[in-house]
Amino acid sequence: MRSPWLKRLSLFFGPRPPLNWLLLFLVSIIVLIALLGSSSSTAFHSVTPYVKPESYRKLKEQATSDYLELRTLSAGVNKLRDVGLCGKDRENYVPCYNVSANILAGFKDGEEFDRHCEVSNDQQHCLVRPPKDYKIPLNWPTGRDVIWSANVKISKDQFLSSGTMTKRLMLVEENQIAFHSEDGMDDVKDYSHLIADMIGLAGDNEFYQAGIRTVLDIGCGFGSFGSHLLALNIMAVCTASYELTGSQVQLALERGLPAIIGNFISRQLPFASLSYDMIHCAQCGIVWDKKDGLFLIEVDRLLKPGGYFVLTSPISGQHGSSSTLKKGSMATPIEELAQKMCWKLLAEQEETFIWQKTSDAQCYTSGHIDVPLCKGDNSQSYYQPLVNCLRVLPDDFSEDLEFWRSSLRDYWSLLSPLIFSDHPKRPGEEEPLLPYNMVRNVMDMNARYGGLNAALLEARKSAWVMNVVPVGADDTLPLILDRGFAGVYHDWCEPFPTYPRTYDLLHGSNLLSRLTEKGCSMVDLLFEMDRILRPEGWVILSDKVGQIEKARSITTQIRWEARVIDVENGSDQRLLVCQKPFTRK
Repeated sequence: MRSPWLKRLSLFFGPRPPLNWLLLFLVSIIVLIALLGSSSSTAFHSVTPYVKPESYRKLKEQATSDYLELRTLSAGVNKLRDVGLCGKDRENYVPCYNVSANILAGFKDGEEFDRHCEVSNDQQHCLVRPPKDYKIPLNWPTGRDVIWSANVKISKDQFLSSGTMTKRLMLVEENQIAFHSEDGMDDVKDYSHLIADMIGLAGDNEFYQAGIRTVLDIGCGFGSFGSHLLALNIMAVCTASYELTGSQVQLALERGLPAIIGNFISRQLPFASLSYDMIHCAQCGIVWDKKDGLFLIEVDRLLKPGGYFVLTSPISGQHGSSSTLKKGSMATPIEELAQKMCWKLLAEQEETFIWQKTSDAQCYTSGHIDVPLCKGDNSQSYYQPLVNCLRVLPDDFSEDLEFWRSSLRDYWSLLSPLIFSDHPKRPGEEEPLLPYNMVRNVMDMNARYGGLNAALLEARKSAWVMNVVPVGADDTLPLILDRGFAGVYHDWCEPFPTYPRTYDLLHGSNLLSRLTEKGCSMVDLLFEMDRILRPEGWVILSDKVGQIEKARSITTQIRWEARVIDVENGSDQRLLVCQKPFTRK
């Protein structure tokens, strides 16, 4: 039986009326409905229809407000009619990272390299163009092992200056970067088995059974370790600093691996407390005992009780400590701080050291611990300063999977150029392929409990989801991460910390209404979505009809193909399904 959504698609293929006519029509409908509502309520009691003066005044004020809002929207859309492509300098532009502006604003001691949207968010209403030789990523899992070199900003010189293991794992050809497949990753497999052995497991295939389901990989290189962990059914998220070229985050996302820009500088990472079963750093460039161990305390905040911190660092100690690391004798500052936090050094072998966070609650209350405990349970770590205390949070969960099971079936049916009468075409090609194997990187922009993520897994779709919990919404991120999913906090009044063209599908349920309540710009949001969406990528927005119509009027100006779909009769909810075309000029 066909979905009622699909039955109504034909309603949206016809010509669209002029915008001014729509404005007049909508205002007229609002007034008419209100008058009829008043009339019907009085007529029901056999009373002559009559509108009280105060009701009429409120009705007039509401109609005027609605008209002005639509008029403003119309003016805003008209201003967008001349929207063009951004300059070449913005092909890989990430907002909010501007070292020069940060220095002028007074940031120092490394904070000038951090994210400061309040200083350097120079929002421009232009469309970020793809690089000259950009090509649509290969389907998964081929795209994990082979990417188009023009799609990422990395040069051959940068590759040649990378480490020995990197050279063994990558091959730079004329227009491709090839990574060794799972069968050829002997170095990574051996390293993963070493970690398993050091924590007392027979092999890394026992990670999941041992309770290691989520891993934060700090400074992930080119994602080979994370790719190996994903093959073991472990969600490994890469976080690394913003880089102009040779970006670890950009390259990992291009391979279809979870990643987000994040710095260990002055602010907490945008994750909930007690999020990860393992945090991994292999030559990640962080001096862990700097700032009196504040970075290690942040690791403790993110680690679950009993979780592991894996540090692989060269003997020189330049990356792991300000002191010299010696085999058999850990550098004093790190070891002392680990003891203060009730961490146990499980094992050390060659250049790898593994600590385990205590799961003994008495350690926190018996006086053994020498770091103050945080007060309160505020876990929304977005723009929060790093703190020198340890946080312990309760856990809770509520399930909404059944709704997303049915929704996903309809969503997947809609992801086809066939619903667009004038769907986009790739340069030089006749017809775009169906997207069933083209959706790998998915972002749920208002994820709630991660139900869409769960439905994708249950349907065996080869996609991963970055579950975003908006700041100010119910704090469900601990629940999402506890399910073994990837997720972050974010304020959608600001740009998202990622590179252009890094997601295949953006989904937002009631996100537009939340944005309006906060008084933020829908225009800015949709331009930001265009920045992070790859060419031929998809957008699904679900919201009230008024918000959806506003969004559709903007999407047409930013060159998206868009259709509004009635979810069900009598409901004020609508779907906006869009596809971004492959545009070079």
